[in-house]
Amino acid sequence: MILSTCEISFAFYVVAYGGKMKKVITYGTYDLLHVGHINLLKRARELGDYLIVVLSSDEFNTIKHKTAYHSYEDRKTILEAVRYVDEVIPEFTWEQKIDDVVDNQVDTFVMGDDWEGQFDFLKDYCEVVYLPRTEGISTTKIKNDLNLGAKK
Repeated sequence: MILSTCEISFAFYVVAYGGKMKKVITYGTYDLLHVGHINLLKRARELGDYLIVVLSSDEFNTIKHKTAYHSYEDRKTILEAVRYVDEVIPEFTWEQKIDDVVDNQVDTFVMGDDWEGQFDFLKDYCEVVYLPRTEGISTTKIKNDLNLGAKK
């Protein structure tokens, strides 16, 4: 049996600290990573011991009619370099959230407060927390600002 780095880290934590690791999960596209993303990831990680980021796949972005500047693999590589993130897994459908929470034994589900109430159905499985967004910054704003600059 071969264990992943994440599984080894989890096993070490349980043995070393004699308790259950509190797992937190959040979702997003995380394109053009900015301070708002970092603030959300930092605050999400502070709610537990282990943060899982479920990253929208390129295929899922197509379904959502969204276009990311960076590919899934590039966005995943960038997120894996963020110190608050312990694991990155792909998001393929809107419906996978319950399975993700159950399969990963998640304690807390976190999203920005622009999604307030949208994921309350997960309260049957874990705590649901909506964190305030960072004022004045968003990927959409960055893209719009860059487009305006390109037209000058």
